[in-house]
Amino acid sequence: MTAQNKLRLLPWTGPEGKPCYLDTDDREGFMSRLADHIEAEQLGMASELLGQALQVLDDETADLEKLKLLAAQLAGALRDVLRVATSRGHRLVTPE
Repeated sequence: MTAQNKLRLLPWTGPEGKPCYLDTDDREGFMSRLADHIEAEQLGMASELLGQALQVLDDETADLEKLKLLAAQLAGALRDVLRVATSRGHRLVTPE
C-alpha cells in the first residue's frame, strides 16, 4: 500500500509531457481504478506489439519505412511499460 507521503505515478503525462501523480490511499477510487485500467491496456498493447514486431523482423521483405514505424511503436510501448513498472515499483511494500 502506498504510504501517505508517496504519490502514485499515473500512466499518462500532462500537456507538456511532464509526469502526473495521484495523491490518495483509496485504491478503489475512480482515479485509481482509471489508472489501473489504462495500465492494463498499455501492457496488453505492448504484448500485442511484441508479437507483431517478431513477425515484421522475421519478414525478410520488410522495407525501411515499416521498420522505422515498428521502432517508433516499440519505443512508445517501452516508455509506457517503464512508466507502469516504475509506478508499481514505488507502490511495493518495503520492510522497515
